[in-house]
Amino acid sequence: MSHISTSPEYHRAKSRAEKKRKYRGDLMAYVVINAFLVAVWAITGLGYFWPGWVLGVWGVFLILSAWDLYFRRDVTDEEVERELRKHR
Repeated sequence: MSHISTSPEYHRAKSRAEKKRKYRGDLMAYVVINAFLVAVWAITGLGYFWPGWVLGVWGVFLILSAWDLYFRRDVTDEEVERELRKHR
């Protein structure tokens, strides 16, 4: 095993890559399943748009996951040190 594959940076990068792969799978499931639900709604008479509940709730969770994955940054050592100094 190389030095690179044992470094903390490698493990963080691998974890992020795995999370991104999972998110893409979740997004694909969202599209496919909700397209199916909308098709069922359309075939059964176009009444009350009940798939909207699934689209909305599941969509909120996907947005929160995307925020966490793409916009939230890791805690830095400086932030940890600052917190430690506050509580001494």
